Amino acid sequence: MSFTSQSGFDVRFEWGERGLRALAGESKVFAIVDVLSFTTCVAIACARGAEVLPYPWRDDGAETYAAARGARVAAPRGTAGALSLSPESLLGLERGAKLVLPSPNGSELSFAAAELGTVYGGALRNAASVAAALARRPGPVAVIAAGERWPDGSLRLALEDLLGAGAIIANLHGTVSPEAELARDAWLRTAPRLERALAECASGRELRERGFARDVELAAELDRSPIAPRLDAGAFAAERAP
Repeated sequence: MSFTSQSGFDVRFEWGERGLRALAGESKVFAIVDVLSFTTCVAIACARGAEVLPYPWRDDGAETYAAARGARVAAPRGTAGALSLSPESLLGLERGAKLVLPSPNGSELSFAAAELGTVYGGALRNAASVAAALARRPGPVAVIAAGERWPDGSLRLALEDLLGAGAIIANLHGTVSPEAELARDAWLRTAPRLERALAECASGRELRERGFARDVELAAELDRSPIAPRLDAGAFAAERAP
């Protein structure tokens, strides 16, 4: 279905794995956006000199996968004193650490994207840096919002990922598809009240009600982690600017 490729535009935008694969026929450079919380975790960890290895959610092979790569597997979110999908838990992550961080959205999507081209982990914390890295790559770029899940497992379009994608797109030049333009415009409209928007959107409210208000605050810190995590040999690490 060539009409789904957003052909003819330099900057493209879609949702989830089906959107990723729809754009992958022409785009070979991707930014995966999962603001609450996978790619915010990636931004924090990589800024500290650590590596994050994406892995499919609920796959029993995570421990074996980690052991083969000299990594450890993240604990369930909220495990006291443990590294997890909570961005706050990674604030003290040591340089050189390797963490397998499964999640049902951003991590699983990144794992799938690895075979399709060059992949960056984008969030609000590193939007400008990721956009700069994308701009250095030839060909059209695709920004992919991971979204969340409804109880039946279907994709739920998530405001935080629309804003994270829009923040990246707003820093890119070239022709912009209507889909990408919508994400950019949503970001520009919401940016002046970003903290409130993240706190009050469905995903932000969920995390705050579960006791993870600090994670929402960390996700809203625009360009606080000025690095572009690139997925290479199965691990996200900060890309060195030329």
